[in-house]
Amino acid sequence: MAAESAAAAALDARQRDPRAAIEMGRSALRAARLSGDAEEASTAERAIGLSLRELHDFDGALRHLRRSVRIAEGVGSARLAALARVSLAFVLSTTGRHAQALRAVNEALGALDGGDADIARMQRGLVLHYLCRYDEAQREYNSAIEAARRTGDRLGEARARNNRGLLRAYTGGLKAADEDFDRAAALYRSLGQELAVADVRWNAGISASRAGDVPRALTMFAEAEREYRRLAVPRPALLINRLELLVSVPLLEEARAAADRALEEMVGDLVLARSEAQFYRARIALLEGDLERAVEMAVSARRGFRRERREVWEASARHVELRAAYLSGQRTRGLVTALVRVASRLEAFGWRMAGLEARVDAALVARDLGDRRRAVAELTTAGAARRGGTAAHRVQGWYAEALRRDLLGNARGAQIALRRGLGLLDEYRVSLGAVELRASSGAQGKALAFEGLRTAVAGGHAGRVLSWAEAWRAGAMRMTPARPPEDSGLADALAELRAVSADLEIALLAGKPSAGLRQRQVRGEQRVRDLTRQTSGGGAVFKPPAVRDLAQALGERALVEYVDYDGDLLAVVVAGGRASLHRLGPLDGALREVRLLRFALHRLVTLPGHLDRTAVRGGADHTARLLDTRLLAPLRRRLDDRPLVLAPTGQLGGLPWSALPGCRGRSVTVVPSATVWLRAALSSVVPHDRAVLAAGPRLPAAPTEIAAIAPLAGGASVLVGADATVDAVAAAMDGAPLAHVAAHGSFRADNPLFSALELADGPLTVHDLERLRRPPALVVLSACDSGLSAVRPGDELMGFTAALLGLGTRTLVAPVVPVPAEVTTPLMVDLHRRLGKGDPPAVALARAQEAHRDTGHEAYAASAGFLCFGA
Repeated sequence: MAAESAAAAALDARQRDPRAAIEMGRSALRAARLSGDAEEASTAERAIGLSLRELHDFDGALRHLRRSVRIAEGVGSARLAALARVSLAFVLSTTGRHAQALRAVNEALGALDGGDADIARMQRGLVLHYLCRYDEAQREYNSAIEAARRTGDRLGEARARNNRGLLRAYTGGLKAADEDFDRAAALYRSLGQELAVADVRWNAGISASRAGDVPRALTMFAEAEREYRRLAVPRPALLINRLELLVSVPLLEEARAAADRALEEMVGDLVLARSEAQFYRARIALLEGDLERAVEMAVSARRGFRRERREVWEASARHVELRAAYLSGQRTRGLVTALVRVASRLEAFGWRMAGLEARVDAALVARDLGDRRRAVAELTTAGAARRGGTAAHRVQGWYAEALRRDLLGNARGAQIALRRGLGLLDEYRVSLGAVELRASSGAQGKALAFEGLRTAVAGGHAGRVLSWAEAWRAGAMRMTPARPPEDSGLADALAELRAVSADLEIALLAGKPSAGLRQRQVRGEQRVRDLTRQTSGGGAVFKPPAVRDLAQALGERALVEYVDYDGDLLAVVVAGGRASLHRLGPLDGALREVRLLRFALHRLVTLPGHLDRTAVRGGADHTARLLDTRLLAPLRRRLDDRPLVLAPTGQLGGLPWSALPGCRGRSVTVVPSATVWLRAALSSVVPHDRAVLAAGPRLPAAPTEIAAIAPLAGGASVLVGADATVDAVAAAMDGAPLAHVAAHGSFRADNPLFSALELADGPLTVHDLERLRRPPALVVLSACDSGLSAVRPGDELMGFTAALLGLGTRTLVAPVVPVPAEVTTPLMVDLHRRLGKGDPPAVALARAQEAHRDTGHEAYAASAGFLCFGA
């Protein structure tokens, strides 16, 4: 009896602590062999096998479970052999051998009755679930739940509910899925099954991800991950589910890295996860425009899904191939037929979003082929999605409805549908708290915005072009900022990251090994990102202004909004109470010249002192004239000598505008969008009677600069040396009318929210700024590249500029090129002298730049690199 209790206890413990369960099982097995109790030995082998499965040792699991079957058959115990076969089916399915699993469980069912049969039927449901036979799987789960409730089998009900919840999550029953997960977690918790509770939280994260609730999904994944680490239980497939979430946002750089890591790690028996990793890698390549890579990975994934007999996944991979064909320019009736067939298969399996995307693609191909009837029919079906489902589903539905109305000649109705879709997307985005998620999720509105812009450009109406450009541009900055809760752990995570970054800097300067510190820094950055992304949002979305409201606020100023229209550069000028549209040619030429100008300015400040800079200066001036001819000269009659508000498309964001002849000595303000400018312009002007002046370390000129500025800044709080810590500087900046920081700056193109200003105890990052209750009204950053921003689809900016303007800072003065502090100090002192006399920031900067233009090539390059952002 004792041996039997030990084996049963080992079996029961596998979802609490699988390592302990293995030891319990081995002990029970030894005792059973000594006593000659073969039935108990079979149960012990089964407990060991299932525990090894929890630890992803699939070979070991299969070996012990097959031994369990043989032992039971050897003593004629049909029941124990059948139960072992059910467990064997579980592991076979996990490793993609679904046909074998189904045979094993069907063979077992004939020898079982009562509660044992209920367990087997639930396992059969899981195999059918893997095989995408969803209706059959749900019937088995329903039956298992009803039976478990009749008999009071809490463990059986919890397992069946967890499985049914996951099935519902993938087939669109998201609310019902969460109800199953909540009940399963409560049951597992009452039984002390900690590992099982973590598995439920993991599945609930998948459900939240599919519902578009990114903060909740990340919270669920984080809770599960903490428990897996505590129990030292591997769950490599969690990487796949996180990957699915990253692709859905989309956070493409991070998703690409995660997919490549998954493809390296998903080897051996993790065949299901590897096929899914290939599928998501294909989708990432598609979103990045790498069509060849997308097809390559989609074909590999589809072959894997076919071997594993996972039809719905196979259909999804096929859609990636077909969409790549569409994006590459293929237009055939065969492509329409194939897309419709895939859409119908996906919809039949309950994968509504994937089916909707395939159906819209089919309609677009049919439209381009001139088959209006077929296109309208497919769009009518797809447009019904606007009435329900997740936000992404409804947005895509409104896009389909807009296309349908346009084909039927209802241009006004099409415009209304497009705006409904973008408005719905704004509502979803504002529900996300993290700026990173808000900015990246804007990509989901690309098709709607471009369709509206296409119609406006075709009509040649400047006001409508501006309206559609503004409807999608820098949307995250049109939203009320969300601050993380004080108890989120973010402050501690940032402090820990700061300490690691400071240690890494010291190690690099001393030439010491730094690999371990780099790994800690990467882990620290990921923790900060996870915590910020778990923040929920809310608040208002600021609507783009009408031209008349914008013109009234501009007064004597002129606004130029540059628009990337499918590779062509357009400009909308609002001046003198009206708007005009101008075509400026290919964008590529301007981008090439921007790179050349930035390179020349960088050379002017980095060439060794003994070398002549005259030729480099000549090259910079020549390139500046070319850009002026391209970007400003065609608009000159509209601009006259008005002060300028420039809203460049994101790719032009690194352009040092003051180097252009048309901007010399002129008040120039650079903004992400007209809406952002209007919001800043209408905010209160705060007198600069209290300043915060801070100097970072390892920059001898920084304290000198601060000391020179202090007498010009009134009652200033001066923080230099050891006093200039991140917490001290951030606290002083909170609500200050003026903040000036002279420090080493670093722009992180790979991770722009970790762009930093180096202070006494480490980096002050964008994440630190986002925790301010009230941002400073005017900020001057005398730090290299601190005005640069990373650009996401929709001209969404990420970096210091976006963070401060999004939080409510009225004006930011910062450089978009490297600036040596020694040559910058006179410019900064002159800027503050002019601010003190009452000059507006853009006027003060322009006059200071003009005064320092001819004081030397280095001084020219440094001063030309500064821009005035905001108002």
